[in-house]
Amino acid sequence: MGMPQLVPRYTVDDLQHFPEDGNRYELLDGMLLVTPQAAFPHQIVATRLAVRLANAVGIPGHAHVVGPGAVQRPPFTELQPDVLVLSKEYPPMTKWAKIKEFWLAIEVLSPSSRVYDRDFKRDAYLALGVREVWIVDWRERVVEVTRTRGHFRRARGEIRWRPPGLAPVTISLDEVFQDLTDTVYEDDE
Repeated sequence: MGMPQLVPRYTVDDLQHFPEDGNRYELLDGMLLVTPQAAFPHQIVATRLAVRLANAVGIPGHAHVVGPGAVQRPPFTELQPDVLVLSKEYPPMTKWAKIKEFWLAIEVLSPSSRVYDRDFKRDAYLALGVREVWIVDWRERVVEVTRTRGHFRRARGEIRWRPPGLAPVTISLDEVFQDLTDTVYEDDE
């Protein structure tokens, strides 16, 4: 009979001691999630979405748009969405742990993060107070929009988002996914 193996439980403070090696280190209830550095197409999609959201709500001063961001609930949870939109009520010097109102978290799927993003992080974001979560699959050219646990709708062609108290924002997904194909590269993520 083998000995049971204990899985270490990490804290947000422990994350500060992990190497800066290009990997993303996140925590979900003390469980360490490690994903490799995102590939070029992933970063292009995240940046294109962040720029469009920043132009719509960030530059006019309605919200902060960052990428990556952090949804942190010490001591055992810190998730880092590729793009995060939050209320302007939090000044830029606010610590992540003090921020409680998140409007939108976006995860761009990678082969290495697909299961975490869809099966764990999406519901965790909602439980942590994020109003809406987008799971972006650039290979399929679709965004899964989730506002309540267990339910999502798929957006193709364009996505329409309603920030709290503001006019709707429409983003052309055809533009976001422009020039990207589902070609798998030898060093694809």
